[in-house]
Amino acid sequence: MTEKPTLLKQVIVYTLLTIGAFMMAFPFVWMLSTSLKTLGAVSQLPPQLIPNPVQWANYETVWNRVDFGRYTFNSVLIVTIDLIGTLVSCAFVAFGLAMFNFKLRKVLYLAMLATLMLPFQVTLIPSYFIWKSFGMLNSYYPLLIPSFLGGAFGIFLMHQFFKSLPRELYEAAVIDGCNPLGIFWKIYMPLCRPALSALGVFTFIGAWNNTVGPLIYLQDRELYTLPLALLYLKSDTQINTALLMAAAVIVTLPVVAVYLVAQKQFVQGIASTGLKG
Repeated sequence: MTEKPTLLKQVIVYTLLTIGAFMMAFPFVWMLSTSLKTLGAVSQLPPQLIPNPVQWANYETVWNRVDFGRYTFNSVLIVTIDLIGTLVSCAFVAFGLAMFNFKLRKVLYLAMLATLMLPFQVTLIPSYFIWKSFGMLNSYYPLLIPSFLGGAFGIFLMHQFFKSLPRELYEAAVIDGCNPLGIFWKIYMPLCRPALSALGVFTFIGAWNNTVGPLIYLQDRELYTLPLALLYLKSDTQINTALLMAAAVIVTLPVVAVYLVAQKQFVQGIASTGLKG
């Protein structure tokens, strides 16, 4: 008697999941399809899902027209440095908050978590004037330096993972004569690869898709990142929809590739830190 309701429940669940997956993937599929169309096929009614003919030249045109090679290099440079700074600083601060007992530790931790409730728009204007007073506008410094100062979300993520590890592991290393810095680098950092992978995916997506920061701080076109290149393309009256979609595919593919490659580690990292959502 219980097999039929269970089977019916599974059918309903998988049907809903299939519909949801299709709805999530369709915009990307449509963007990819439009990027391979000719100018006439873009406005054709009824619309074509499979382009005929396939216009691969759209990618070459948009790549050469806007110097996407330069903008890709800028984005990769920023993302790489941002990843290194965020992973190291967040893990370092989280290790200290999780392993050491000192006065005001809980107060500092709660104050740090409270900053998560502040939308970035609140601190956007003050941050701009701070960087302006240092003479660092029109440079990558406002985009890179904060990553080496730790972030509330990253510290919270790593803190939750460190707290899930047995305390005896740290105490045994101390008895063996290992100092706290050695314990951090040699023992805890290798163990927290799942959490680092999850934080790395979040950091990569945030840095790669960051548009507001470069738009505010960067002025010279040679310093532009890929999101700013998309904005520049959108404002170009000579760029048609197919070329714009080709540029969007170029910007989106690295994010999709990183998530697919690190999907297993990402899920393990989220599960190990106790986050749900």
